Amino acid sequence: MADLGVIPRENARAVWKAGDVTFDVARIDEIEAVTRHDVIAFLTHLAEIVGADEARFVHQGMTSSDVLDTCFNIQLTRAADILIADIEGLLAALKRRAFEHKMTLRIGRSHGIHAEPTTMGLTFARFYAEMDRNLVRLRTARDEVATGAISGAVGTFANIDPGVEAHVCAQLGLKPEPISTQVIPRDRHAAFFAALGVVASSIENVAIEIRHMQRTEVLEGEEFFSKGQKGSSAMPHKRNPVLSENLTGLARLVRAAVVPALENVALWHERDISHSSVERNIGPDATVTLDFALARLTQVIDKLVIYPENMLANMHKFRGLVMSQRVLLALTQAGISREDAYRLVQRNAMKVWEEGRDFKTELLADPEVTAALGREGIEEKFDLGYHTRHVDTIFARVFGNS
Repeated sequence: MADLGVIPRENARAVWKAGDVTFDVARIDEIEAVTRHDVIAFLTHLAEIVGADEARFVHQGMTSSDVLDTCFNIQLTRAADILIADIEGLLAALKRRAFEHKMTLRIGRSHGIHAEPTTMGLTFARFYAEMDRNLVRLRTARDEVATGAISGAVGTFANIDPGVEAHVCAQLGLKPEPISTQVIPRDRHAAFFAALGVVASSIENVAIEIRHMQRTEVLEGEEFFSKGQKGSSAMPHKRNPVLSENLTGLARLVRAAVVPALENVALWHERDISHSSVERNIGPDATVTLDFALARLTQVIDKLVIYPENMLANMHKFRGLVMSQRVLLALTQAGISREDAYRLVQRNAMKVWEEGRDFKTELLADPEVTAALGREGIEEKFDLGYHTRHVDTIFARVFGNS
């Protein structure tokens, strides 16, 4: 503003020198107790430091939201930088575990029921791809919220030159808000907190998988249990997935910020204050909580204990049933209608479910199936390698050539 000739340069210098002074927060609180206005309390204390005459041009043509909104967006972009680094660390852990268990066979489940074979590496790769999308979302949200506004009481620049806004934003690493009212539009902030909510849901997605894997009846993996750790005050044998359960709860807290942020978009006319109390809570709470959750999940993934032998044992628990689709398709390729093929496979599969028999043994004893496929054809359908032959292709899609 001094460069533009709006205020005397000596006044600008006097205000800048205040930056070398320690502000008295208690004094600001004392003034605010009377004024009931945080920005006015700060400006009054600033005038006490630099002198009333020197401070008379402070806040020239500005409104409180020019200060608060621009500051809030700086805080959100800096928080986003921390969260982006957190996700990059989590991605590194997921990638390492994915390649470590690229061909570690396990049963895939749909509706919680055995479906067909997959690998633990594909599970980790799936979570990697999801978190990689979240990285893009968070970078986009950071870019969208990185705006500033120094545009006056209702955003018209009536009492301040737009060049001041451009200068301030350039100094702070922000972009000028194209059109503001008294505030920066809250759809930007809604998108930011929505992105945090999606990241939190992805954290819970991973946590739920770990919790299921650690169930006694499954035990395909478990959280690292350190020496001296206790699982239960009553039952000394317990080893519980407490970190993953904690992550599920933390995800709920982060998502709790999303709806209030969406409701902040609709303000009266050029502005009301209903958004302010919300943001003073969800701003620090959601970002700090997500930062903690990402760090915790990274630690869990790094140390997650995997049990390949249990994965194979679980896969064979229902004695070959997981190969039912392959037999079904082979029968249709042998000239049997899909309806008849389904009937043939299902009637043998139900014997495994209900009587504990072996699926391949039942198929080999079924004259209609053996007539269509032959003994060797049936045997061949139980090769587990059939289900992993495209793992390299999927990994290339997820990780590229790394």
